[in-house]
Amino acid sequence: MPDQSLIEASGLVAGYDGEAAITGVSFSLQPGERMALLGPNGGGKTTLLRALLGELRPLAGELRVTARCATVPQTERSQLDYPVSALDVAAMGALSRLPWWRPPGRREREAALEALRQVGLGSLARETFGKLSGGQRQRVLIARSLVQDARVLLLDEPFTGLDRPSSERLEALIEELAAEGRGVLIATHDLEQARRWDTVLCLNRTQIAVGPPDGVLDLNVLEATYGGAIVELPGQRGRAILPPHHHHHH
Repeated sequence: MPDQSLIEASGLVAGYDGEAAITGVSFSLQPGERMALLGPNGGGKTTLLRALLGELRPLAGELRVTARCATVPQTERSQLDYPVSALDVAAMGALSRLPWWRPPGRREREAALEALRQVGLGSLARETFGKLSGGQRQRVLIARSLVQDARVLLLDEPFTGLDRPSSERLEALIEELAAEGRGVLIATHDLEQARRWDTVLCLNRTQIAVGPPDGVLDLNVLEATYGGAIVELPGQRGRAILPPHHHHHH
């Protein structure tokens, strides 16, 4: 059913130990859709990602996830110190489908190599993961989720710390993966980038807005999302967000 939603949330409430961390989240993610998840630190982005992965059970509302989800963590948190290759890391995507006693074999490693080729890193398969650049590590982690056969990719601030060429390559890769019918949810702080995705979901402990960027990303929504004033910075591209206590003194 190609037109079936990959994710449907309606009035979702999720949190920890019975305490709600996010409320009123309602959205759907379709095959081929790239959705930006905007919100402040502590606003509930990670809670939502964990609920989508099935790590948190909804406290209220409904959540239906019809496809395998894989998370792509921030690369700063994934600098594996022990010497594993890019191919080893990509092949880890097969572990969830293997018996606990069986390491990835030739078939899994071939799938991992194909996934690395797909993300443009086939030639670096034997390189030590920790020696790769941030952008390359990010693409290896995406290859790992392809080996998992995930149709939904959950990217947690994937552009943090990347230079412009790496960011552009990663953005092009996300576009290709979406064109293949995957749904991609990208937690980000970059407003300019969020404007280039198909849909934006703004979250600050409760859902502020969801919809196409042109209709959603206005001043009122952004101030409600970030709890601060949006100010024009001279000489800067776009706008900056001031925390709420910052602008009352001026």
